[in-house]
Amino acid sequence: MSRTTLTDSPLLRTAQFGSTDCWNDSCAVADLAYAIERGAVGATSNPPIILEVLGREKSQWGSRALALHAANPGWTESELLWAIVEEMGIRGAALLADIHEETRGRQGWLSLQVDPALHGNPDRMVAHAVRLASLAPNIQVKFPVTAAGITALEEATALGVNVNATVSFSVPQAIAAADAIERGLARLELSGGDPTRLAPTVVIMVGRLDDWLKVVAERDLLSISPGALDWAGIAVMKRAAAIFSERGYRSRLLAAAFRHHLHWTELVGGNVILTIPPAWQVRFNKSGIEPSSRLDLPVDAAILRELATMPDFRRAYEPDGMTPPEFDSFGPTLRTLRGFIKAVRDAESILRDAVLPNPDAKTV
Repeated sequence: MSRTTLTDSPLLRTAQFGSTDCWNDSCAVADLAYAIERGAVGATSNPPIILEVLGREKSQWGSRALALHAANPGWTESELLWAIVEEMGIRGAALLADIHEETRGRQGWLSLQVDPALHGNPDRMVAHAVRLASLAPNIQVKFPVTAAGITALEEATALGVNVNATVSFSVPQAIAAADAIERGLARLELSGGDPTRLAPTVVIMVGRLDDWLKVVAERDLLSISPGALDWAGIAVMKRAAAIFSERGYRSRLLAAAFRHHLHWTELVGGNVILTIPPAWQVRFNKSGIEPSSRLDLPVDAAILRELATMPDFRRAYEPDGMTPPEFDSFGPTLRTLRGFIKAVRDAESILRDAVLPNPDAKTV
């Protein structure tokens, strides 16, 4: 699908500043087509997104589940789900194929996530990643930045898989992921592979860090100034971006989990990617807000001082705030992995209802 320049798109104009790219935070065809027409050059997905697409397109994917079940009666619900995820990935990647070809692989990627239940098993994550990467030339594979995920990121990169480090909320996670990818790229080159054909990304889930700190503030009865916690993910992203630039990492930072327009307007202006949910894209395009280069502008010092009173913000903001074994017990990591695994199970239940309809359900 070729890009069309629409003058009503502030998101399109985002690309005028630095090397900032906008991606679509959904693999649904209609959402992705809307985003590409307005300047998006990639797309992300995760288990909750897959669940949302299944729910919205229940008739289409229910029928497909029935056909797959008829052809493969011995398959489990999990096998049915991952077959459908693969089809969603292939479909989305096709929409981005022209961009991928035009930019020689710098843009035009569609990311699929390995089974989140494998977050502690690097070998099985890598095996799943190799399978997902084989689906199309522009499939990027997402790994969680857990202790095992760091190992998997290096191994998969060394095998030539284009990776996306996700379930990441902090500067130390971003650094650990980028270092692992650098080791993998070096190994790939030593083995005769071409690291220049890869375009790895490292995520900061800015909104999910904000969400967690708000939970902590409520739990611990903290008096934080109104609005201050909405800057936590932004502060982490800005600090990580400066470090990535200084160290010359070949990975690009990607901001995800948008909660408000500052997650867009404060992060424009550098060699970063902003993956924006479809509903927020519509809001932004209707807002009249004109983006400007702000990624290098520091967060207000008073806000940073207040955020720094929270130990979990310091863990996220300081480059040495956590070690890889500590990533697994960090609040946002636990919340996100639990949510992702639940989304997989809920998606399986949708397919179960299609293949094994409930005989007790009321009919109209």
